[in-house]
Amino acid sequence: MADYPRKDDCIFCKIVAGDIPAALIHDDDRIMAFMDAFPSSKGHSLVIPKGHYENILEIPSELLTACSLMAQRIAQAAQQVFQPDGITVLQFNGEAAGQTVFHYHQHVIPRWQEKDWSVHGKEQADPADLKAQAERLRAALA
Repeated sequence: MADYPRKDDCIFCKIVAGDIPAALIHDDDRIMAFMDAFPSSKGHSLVIPKGHYENILEIPSELLTACSLMAQRIAQAAQQVFQPDGITVLQFNGEAAGQTVFHYHQHVIPRWQEKDWSVHGKEQADPADLKAQAERLRAALA
């Protein structure tokens, strides 16, 4: 792995380092995508750069582009796999904007009519369920 900036107390940096497990959808030399452990809906995933950049103001443009292209691919896969009524792609910058993990990331959230529109889930999902969802998304990306 390249020598990316890292912050020792960042949960996403710990996932990149392999210190915390995640249900991986995609992993290459620059970015990762994985299931949100506290999903707001089935198929809720996150796309991050491997390097620690707090927000859109800090991330290099080539990594921003890579994250955005992967978010699009995951949205397409989620549409195929989960057949939601819609898909929300979100990104927050700063606490006042709703950012809760201060490592740049994009949410890809399948949505169904008449369901809760929250962004951050309140309960941790079953890791086996997340792993199964990630496998289905990986297969759709192939």
